[in-house]
Parts: sequence; C-alpha cells; structure tokens
Amino acid sequence: MPKIQINWRSSNISIIARLATASAVLGVLLLAAALASLSMGPVSIPVSHVASIILEPINLDFATYMRTEELVIEQLRLPRIIVGALVGMALGVAGATMQGLFRNPMADPGIIGVSAGGALGAVVAIALGISGMFYQALSLFAFLGAMTAAFLVYGIATVGGRFSMSTLLLSGVAVSAFFGAIVSAIMVMVPSNEALREILFWLTGGLDSRSWEHVRLAGPPILGGAAVIVVLARDLNLLMLGDDEAKSMGVRVGLIRPGLLAAASLITGVAVAVSGTIAFVGLVVPHMLRLVVGPDHRVLIPLSAIGGALFMVIADTIARTVVQPVEFRVGIITAFVGAPFFIFLLIRNKRHAEAF
Repeated sequence: MPKIQINWRSSNISIIARLATASAVLGVLLLAAALASLSMGPVSIPVSHVASIILEPINLDFATYMRTEELVIEQLRLPRIIVGALVGMALGVAGATMQGLFRNPMADPGIIGVSAGGALGAVVAIALGISGMFYQALSLFAFLGAMTAAFLVYGIATVGGRFSMSTLLLSGVAVSAFFGAIVSAIMVMVPSNEALREILFWLTGGLDSRSWEHVRLAGPPILGGAAVIVVLARDLNLLMLGDDEAKSMGVRVGLIRPGLLAAASLITGVAVAVSGTIAFVGLVVPHMLRLVVGPDHRVLIPLSAIGGALFMVIADTIARTVVQPVEFRVGIITAFVGAPFFIFLLIRNKRHAEAF
C-alpha cells in the first residue's frame, strides 16, 4: 500500500462533510437492507407491518399485524440482524485498521490469522466446558486467541527489528494453518457430540439462532473497541507515513500500534465468539470504500463500520433466503464474494509491482 498522502491543513469541515454524506448514504442503504431482511423468510411479512412492529414501542404503529408476525420479528429476525450488523461492523473496522497498520490493502483479520486465533480460543472454551461457566467466557477466550495470533504474526514479521510485509502475510498463513491443526485435534478428542456440533458452528460461520443474549454479549465490546479505533484514527494516519515521521509529529508509536492491534483483535475475537469464522468482510469493505472516499482513516474507519454492517446484513439475507427452506452459512456467501476479490487484488498488485 502506498504511503498515505493527506493535506493536514485541509478544513475539518470538508472531512465532516464527506463523512456525513457518505454515512447518510450507507445508513439509508443499511436501513433498507435491514427492513427487506426483516420482511423476507419462510414467513413473509409486509414491510409496512415490519415498520409498524419496530415503531410500536414509541406508539407509531400504523398497520395492523398479527401476533405471529410480531414474534417472528422481535424474537427471531431482529436480534439476528443486529448481531450480523455488529459482526460486520467489527470485521470492517478491524480490516481497515490492519490494512493501515500493515500498509497493505490485503491485510484482513482472516488472512493474517486473527480470525483463526479467535476461533481457536472459542473452540478451547467450548471443549473444556468453560463457555457455560460465566457470561463473557466465550468472548474472553476468543479475544485472547485473536490477540495471541495478532501479536504472534506481527512479532514474526518484525524479527530483526525491521517490518516485512511479505513475512507478515506468509506468517499469517502459517499461523492460521497451525491453529487450524490444533482445532482439528481438539475435534478428534472432544468426547461430547454436543460440544462437537457447537465447534462445527464456529468453523463454518453463521448467524442462525442468534438471540438478544448474543446482542448483549457482542454489543458493548464491539462498540467500545470500534470507538477506541475511531478516536485513534488520526494517529493511524500518521503511522502510515512511517514510524520516524509519526514520532516527530508526537505519536507514541510503541503505545499506539499495540493499542490499535489489541482493539482490532478484541472486536474480531468478539465477532468470532457470536458468529464463528467469517472471512473476507474486513478485506472487501475497507478496500472498496477507500476507492470512493480516499485513505483518510478519520473517514474510512467510521464508514467501514457502516459498510461492514451493510455487507453482513445483505450476505445473511441471501444465506437464509436463496434456497428455502435450506439455509446456507453466511461464511459461505462472504467467501464466494471475497475469494475472487482477493485474487483480483493479488493480480493487480503483481502487475503494479512489475510496472515498477
């Protein structure tokens, strides 16, 4: 990724205007996608009924609906969509952060091993029966696994005191494969069929049976971690200029970089804890938005949150409606989109490198 070029004298009004305009567009699209998703499924519900059910708590219900429709929306579809939006937000923000930290548009929580680490942590918690001991156990173990993978890959890439992007990507592949082998070994040894079925959920990635409990589990850490990254977006811009220049402009590189990496690992780990491993969201969304709004992370990261939520809501809607009554795992849909896109990036970067 080329070094970011930002005119630091540009008016904050321009940044706010770009952010507000793009956020409004993506927000409207997200709302439309959510309403469409709420209305679609084995039980088809008119959009007017959906809107009336959602607005009923503030006495703005304007259409007559059945009790069955209300239960389907409130207990099944709405929490699932909110969890999907939170997961997409987490992966979009984590992807944009890692692409900035590693100065590579192909960096992604899945590609550099963070998702694999989070999945391993969750699988260990399930296999040992720890996930049922206390409320946040699964999130904690997924976070610890994701953070371990992130710092392990980053440490390998900086061996000898110099950061190497090629080493980063290769070590990400190696760490993902290693953690995958550990997960396979756990699956062979786990004695409980129920635990084995739960482990398989994390490996394929999906949002079925998500409830309000999962919303409460994922919401605070994802929103909190994303907020920390948004606050540090200016420092991330400066890190893109190089460590020496960032230090000269007052950035505490030794503190900010690990802090950003830890925050990205936290939200990735929590996302994995409630949805399993879902790849390529953090690759596709920030890259596409960067082409439209530019590389300034003060704009890119908040938009990646909304864009990631939009991407996941659409992907999950396709997953559960394209072949009814069979339901695809949402991780399959994101892979269908993300894998060709990743190959396209590889080919384009190779041609760019050969041109120079």
